[in-house]
Amino acid sequence: MGTGKSTVGRAVAAKLGFAFVDSDHEIERLRGKTIPEIFAQDGEPAFRTMEREFVERGHAPVRTVVSCGGGLVVQPGMLAVLKERGVVVCLHASVETILARTSRHQHRPLLAGENPEERIRTLYAAREPVYKQSGTVILTDSRPLHDVVGHVMRAWRRDAADLARKAR
Repeated sequence: MGTGKSTVGRAVAAKLGFAFVDSDHEIERLRGKTIPEIFAQDGEPAFRTMEREFVERGHAPVRTVVSCGGGLVVQPGMLAVLKERGVVVCLHASVETILARTSRHQHRPLLAGENPEERIRTLYAAREPVYKQSGTVILTDSRPLHDVVGHVMRAWRRDAADLARKAR
């Protein structure tokens, strides 16, 4: 969270002429609840199930850039599912940058509580090994949007070609 997934995803989709879908927004639309409401009423495990269902059947299978939450890829088996379905790019930012970006928003249930910085550090420590396996990792700290988008585009071109070769 707070790494720029939605902003970068929209820009990449526009450049490619693809559709853009944010998994959190789609889950909210389909469920008629906000993510904080889902967490409060149904719990995080239910939300993670909704994320998995979304990836497996909730969007067009081609010509779509999908922004998924950082907790999706760490669910057992999801990294493999994501890699089978398309190019995976992990956007990364420092704890300080994430804290600065997310502190402006009150709709982050995983950061609710006394010490959001500690929560970010704990989440990242737990997720980092999977993030490093996810494919291309791009640092977004203090970088202009066009620079990050350029890196994502290069990763997409390279990895999409590899996917096409494997599909043959």
